[in-house]
Amino acid sequence: MVPDAVDLARVRRALVVKLRHHGDVLLASPVFSVLKARAPQLDLDALVYDDTREMLTLHPAIGRVYEVGRAWRGLPAAARLAREWRLLGALRARRYDLLVSLTEHPRGAWLARLLGVRHAVAPEQPHRGRLWRASFTHLYRLPRNGRRHAVELNLDALRRIGVYPDDGERGLVLVPGDEAEATVRTRLAALGLAERGFIHLHPASRWRFKCWPAAQTAALVDALARDGERVVLTAAPSEPELELVRAIRAACSAETIDFAGQLTLKQLAALAGRAKVFVGVDSAPMHIAAAMGTPVVALFGPSGELEWGPWRVPHRVVASDRHSCRPCGNDGCGGGKVSECLTALPVARVHAAVRELLAAAGR
Repeated sequence: MVPDAVDLARVRRALVVKLRHHGDVLLASPVFSVLKARAPQLDLDALVYDDTREMLTLHPAIGRVYEVGRAWRGLPAAARLAREWRLLGALRARRYDLLVSLTEHPRGAWLARLLGVRHAVAPEQPHRGRLWRASFTHLYRLPRNGRRHAVELNLDALRRIGVYPDDGERGLVLVPGDEAEATVRTRLAALGLAERGFIHLHPASRWRFKCWPAAQTAALVDALARDGERVVLTAAPSEPELELVRAIRAACSAETIDFAGQLTLKQLAALAGRAKVFVGVDSAPMHIAAAMGTPVVALFGPSGELEWGPWRVPHRVVASDRHSCRPCGNDGCGGGKVSECLTALPVARVHAAVRELLAAAGR
């Protein structure tokens, strides 16, 4: 028992802060589930960057999702201050009892002070000094070896205040919603694609050093087509990702279905939830597929599968066994944006992983 545990029965409102990218936010979704399960009376809110809010909207445990605009930092000082002041006013009006900050972002510290919460928990950050430590009532320790899944790291914030998650409460939660489900259902029907009638391939990441080359990806598509599989390609509506998909399609002999840049995040989740198998690299869509319960084949290079692998879903991780330097966490070998441990992965290994997972799933 934690000696300074927080009595959740006396907590009326809580704010969970996760200012990170899309996948990071989704991997924090179990924190809300556990808090709500332990304290059903809790009015639970989230604070995230505006472009990641759809990861948490419709989560059954969350009341309100507040946003920090990524573009605020580029605004003139007066305009930025006005937006910050409005956000602070909205948060202060909620009168939170508990604040859970899941990153080292300094906003967590000043919110803990300005919101007047009774309990505030955050990760230990020795380099931030006494001001950081004094801002929180509880600090949780990060593992020294670094090899702990991000979901468990997030849940460590709750363990620090005496809330221990049950095994069944640790699943990712992402709700596409009726509108997204209907849109995807209609689009697939127009193409003659039944549920579980296709493989979802998302080859891109916002970080190019995490991407498998177009030529190998195209060869995988052709191999799957020879197996009689239909492949749906997706990508974010950003030019680097769209360019990669165009290169893949140009190198393919087989026909592909291209949804790249055409889906919202919620629609992407609805699509992933209907696929036989998801194939992709270490990216937010891989975590989205896991949240939707779809078996995942994930290609890993410089990032670590122990920390970022598919969570609680049937999966196969394909990673190099010839590069002892991985996972290095670098943005490509020598910072050159190309990761040899990833580019060297043979098509045959990835193809075999897909076939194995399809067989295991009976699809």
